[in-house]
Amino acid sequence: QVQLVESGGGLVQAGGSLRLSCAASRSIFSIYNMAWYRQAPGKQRDLVAVISSGGVTNYVDSVKGRFTISRDNAKNAAYLQMNSLKPEDTAVYYCNANRAGEQYWGQGTQVTVSL
Repeated sequence: QVQLVESGGGLVQAGGSLRLSCAASRSIFSIYNMAWYRQAPGKQRDLVAVISSGGVTNYVDSVKGRFTISRDNAKNAAYLQMNSLKPEDTAVYYCNANRAGEQYWGQGTQVTVSL
């Protein structure tokens, strides 16, 4: 089992920045691929960014150039730096850890971007 706890969400004006953190419970965190998803009200949960166990990153087109996913295996943590935020980025953001059929989710953190 892997327990994930997100933090760092909040209310920010358009154009502002937030940094989300995801703390994992297991010391073998480094073998998991990590991802951030988001779910806006009334919509499905969508992938935002991924970082593999080897550090390869990928982003959905709508956040490319604005968001950066990273990980610190020594701290069992993953991060999502979000810059130039837009109102359409408003959602609950979820941390995800996955490998070889295993998948774990955090409880989510709310990000609200105002005009």
